[in-house]
Order: sequence, then structure tokens, then C-alpha cells
Amino acid sequence: MRSPRFWFVILLMSFTLLVLHVRGDQDRVPPSRPLEELPTTLSSRLATDFPLDPETLQTLGKGDFLNREYMRSPTDRAPIGLFIAYFPTQRTGQSIHSPQHCLPGAGWTFLSSGVTELTGAGGMKETVGEYLITDGQSTQEVLYWYQLHGRSIASDYKAKLYTLADSIRLGRTDEALVRIITPVNSGEDRLEAHNRAVGFAEQIVPLLPAYVPN
Repeated sequence: MRSPRFWFVILLMSFTLLVLHVRGDQDRVPPSRPLEELPTTLSSRLATDFPLDPETLQTLGKGDFLNREYMRSPTDRAPIGLFIAYFPTQRTGQSIHSPQHCLPGAGWTFLSSGVTELTGAGGMKETVGEYLITDGQSTQEVLYWYQLHGRSIASDYKAKLYTLADSIRLGRTDEALVRIITPVNSGEDRLEAHNRAVGFAEQIVPLLPAYVPN
């Protein structure tokens, strides 16, 4: 039996599509740089790009995608994965796929979930989702959030509400999902993986407005 939350999301998405249809066929899409131009070197970490396969791209829809791993060396046991999906418009009916649905579909189980704070540009505090996941063989620390017109939003549902509100107020439906993932290695305390992920995220946040417009 479907939960009330499931039907709330379906209703919200249907209402969003109706509003967008009534408003017309064009979004206001501010200019931005392609995600592939995001720096490939951050501190002492060098990035390797992993292009998405055609089937995954078809599932994701029309957007700009970045899938990278940042490592200190080729033998680094604590790499940091960065995935960004930016959609200049969601008017066509497509929407960002939540990691809470995609990760279980890829064989991952959520061990815990919550939120954590990042220090963003100018010392501003940003709230993002924090998760511990496992596939039975490895454990990973995950941060993810929705980047929406200068906001960092941890909740799937709040992101939908803000998208709806901004589509009405601003004529914009552009939005990005940012996901950071790093392993919790054998013998490593989760706090170490947490600090690694948060430290990396705090390097990424000030760079985002050039690629994901505020």
C-alpha cells in the first residue's frame, strides 16, 4: 500500500506540471558554464571523469551531468566521488531523480539518514542531507542536496515546493542535484569519512554559482 507521503509527492508533481503548462512553454534560463569546466584539481586531489552510459543518460533526461572521482594518488583508499545533475528546465515533465530512489535501485541500503551543516561562501551555513549506505561489501558516507537559485536544500519535498514557488514567481525551474560520496574504510571511524566529505563539499559550494545559477 502506498504511503501518504508518496501520494503527496504525486499530487505535488502533478500540480507543478499543471502550473507550468498554464504559464507557457518557456522558462527563464540564466547563462551558466558547462559542468565539465569545474576545476579538476581541488587542493591535492586530481579528478578522473567517468562518463555516464547512454542508458543512464536516457533515464536521467535532458540535462548537464558531471560524474567524477577526486583522488590524492592512483592508490588513494579514500577517493571522493562527485556527481552533479543540472537541469536548465524541468518544464518538459522530467524531474531530478532522488538518490533515495536511485541508490536502493543500484543495490545500496540506507543504514542511517540525517542532515549536516556546511560552511558556504561568506561563512553562510548550508544544510545538506547526510547518509550512511552499504551494499553488503562496502560502506559509504554520502552527502547530497538540491541546489536551487542560491539555496542548498536537503529535503526532496522542500525542493519540490521551492521549484513550484520559483516557477510561479521567477519563471524558472532550473535545479541541480549535488552528491558527494566517500568510503568508510575498514578500521576507519565514520567521523573521518564525514569530515572528508564535508571538507570537500565546502570547497565545491563556492564554485557552484558559475555552473548552477543563483
